[in-house]
Amino acid sequence: MRSVDEQLARALAAAVRPAPVRVAISEAQGLLCAEEVVAERALPGFDQAAVDGYAVRSVDTQAAGEEPVQLPVVGEIAAGSRQPRRLQPGQAVRIATGAPLPTLADAVLPTGFTDGHHAKVTVHQPVPSAGYVRRTGEDVQTGDVAVRRGAVIGSAQVGLLAAVGRSKVLVYPRPRVSIISVGDELVDIDRTPGQGQVYDVNSYALAAAARDAGAEVNRVGILESDPKRLREVVESRLLLSEIVVIAGGVGGELAEEVRSAIQDLGEVDMTRVAMHPGSVQGFGRLGPDAVPTFLLPGNPMSALVVFEVMVRPLIRAAQGKRNPHRRVVTARLLSPITSTKDRRGFLRGQLLRDDSNGEYLVQPLGLSGSHLLASLAEANCLVLVAEETTEVPVGEQVQVSFLAQRG
Repeated sequence: MRSVDEQLARALAAAVRPAPVRVAISEAQGLLCAEEVVAERALPGFDQAAVDGYAVRSVDTQAAGEEPVQLPVVGEIAAGSRQPRRLQPGQAVRIATGAPLPTLADAVLPTGFTDGHHAKVTVHQPVPSAGYVRRTGEDVQTGDVAVRRGAVIGSAQVGLLAAVGRSKVLVYPRPRVSIISVGDELVDIDRTPGQGQVYDVNSYALAAAARDAGAEVNRVGILESDPKRLREVVESRLLLSEIVVIAGGVGGELAEEVRSAIQDLGEVDMTRVAMHPGSVQGFGRLGPDAVPTFLLPGNPMSALVVFEVMVRPLIRAAQGKRNPHRRVVTARLLSPITSTKDRRGFLRGQLLRDDSNGEYLVQPLGLSGSHLLASLAEANCLVLVAEETTEVPVGEQVQVSFLAQRG
């Protein structure tokens, strides 16, 4: 029986980052930047007012520290003004936030430092040189790297790209993942199951898990156990995917049919992995591009756990994430747990936080059956139990892996 770490290492070794593409910045959120974005202009591009007030020479306000100073107001500059203005000594110009400073002005006098009059303003408080002014290039200088290669593009990066005049950016695209469910007993959710039939849970659940991991997903849906048709579909998806996931073809006669259908596309290693649930699984690299291909259990609970442990890290690695794994913390058990001997346990749990001391607590959920999907829907973590451990009593410390956070 292969260890979890060895099987995961095999999968991660197959990670291939898709070739960079240039996209509109509005479509780049959540992706990794694939270039050094160098600013071709300064930000701000000109000296501008940081507040509403009066553009002044700071020296003309210094006496206001002892008694009020009056300055004639000789005009007004609105944000977006393109008409050059020149300030004379002893004058003030009303100015709006973001408006360009007139020549000779070196400060902006906030309205609150004055009586706010339009024709002649009384200054009650002096302003220092450069006070309340956004200087040219204060944020970004021409030639500075605005967004670095490998940075995750979030809302701030999108804003900065727009601020330096970039409408498009080179990014690493989301890896394309195809999800296929195999089984004669499956029906889609818009049909009523007949005798012996069940809804196709896997293609929907695994597609959602792949999107959550950051992939671009194609949910192929249900394929019956027709080797010729299965081969055709898998072969076509290999041309359009960075990762292929087939659920339902790892046990019994169906496993043999799946293997025979894809055996000439490459080698898939069917094995037992020392984990519970989901010990029986397959992995290989198929097609001319050696696309990583996973064979997962047909049981939805097991399929989701194997996806979480094996497939999700590969999706994250293919995006170039420095650490493709979930966050792991130590938590104290609120109920005892049992686990299968010689297999690493991945048990559903609800992670809590003790407000009094910040300690993590974990409440195991449901029974140990691998078919129990409802408890996974309530879980926000997986409790990790070492291979040599079969029982853990209340109050013991355990390792816990985060799942998606609840809002």
